[in-house]
Amino acid sequence: MKRFIISCLLILTAMMSSVTWAQPLPRADAPKTVKKAMKKYFKAVDKEKQDIHSIMVVQHGKVLSATWRSEGQENVPHVLHSVSKTFTSTAVGLAISEGKLKLTDKLISFFPDKLPEVVSDNLKAITVRDLLTMNCGHDTDPTGSIRNVEGNDWAKAFLAYPVEHKPGTFYCYNSLGTYMLSAIVQIVTGEKVVDYLYPRLFQPLGIEKPRWDESPQGINTGGWGLYLKTEDLAKMGQLLLQGGKWNGRQLVPEEWIKEASSAQVPCQPAGMKPDMVERAGLTKENSDWVQGYGYQMWRCRHNAFRADGANGQYILVLPDQDAVIAVTANISNMQGEINLIWDNILPALQQN
Repeated sequence: MKRFIISCLLILTAMMSSVTWAQPLPRADAPKTVKKAMKKYFKAVDKEKQDIHSIMVVQHGKVLSATWRSEGQENVPHVLHSVSKTFTSTAVGLAISEGKLKLTDKLISFFPDKLPEVVSDNLKAITVRDLLTMNCGHDTDPTGSIRNVEGNDWAKAFLAYPVEHKPGTFYCYNSLGTYMLSAIVQIVTGEKVVDYLYPRLFQPLGIEKPRWDESPQGINTGGWGLYLKTEDLAKMGQLLLQGGKWNGRQLVPEEWIKEASSAQVPCQPAGMKPDMVERAGLTKENSDWVQGYGYQMWRCRHNAFRADGANGQYILVLPDQDAVIAVTANISNMQGEINLIWDNILPALQQN
């Protein structure tokens, strides 16, 4: 009987914990300055005809503003594109913390049966860290040329792609490199990234049934393909802001988040090379794409950092303001999108 009672208590505790974890972020009445800033922001959005789908502003752990531009979208998962990369990076960090992986592990060690006949010195040198920092040595992103060919084994094709630069010395935004990280996590854990993250990240944050696209080989795409709701993004941002801690529990090692969100390497926008950046006039004063790149996260102006996805998907983390801003959209001018946030919303958060 005693054992039965103890078992019941343990089950009840687990159920209560899961209920606590699944709660939405707490809400607070926004100060007048923030309300005024949001009106100004949306006026600017409409003037510039930006197709913002949703935006949620969190400060001091509470939601101050949440807007969906189409009715009924609050509970509809949104395509995240490359915001997915930050979740893959988190899986890598957790696997490292569990002793299943190291930053210095060589890429080729995980795929002995998929290597090309001739393995170059540069290919041999690629590490997990090089993949995380988009420094694996490719001169151009191979993603489109590999995944769009029917019948391709994505990992095998990636390993056969020319590695023209010494790994660790050349930044090239590389979505299929993130896919390789997803494949590595699956190899060392025996689980797809989405399943590996579920009890460690998604469930504690109250993120239900996350959907993540897969390759023909049954591996989560890693660099794209994750679908989550706006509040899910805000929760992830809050977790990052809190150094990996959630409701008193350390979900992700604090040191990993510190490293992942720091500028590990110089960077430039996807598809650009350093000379193109100079010709385009991008500087640290006017561009959020040249502030440095961490482990699948970008540094921003204003001492912020972000998860970033095509067409305007953002998780913006602002430590100086103790704030998180989650955005979904369909916008080509992503710098213009983030400029409106800096110009209209940031000043109000700085006062709060």
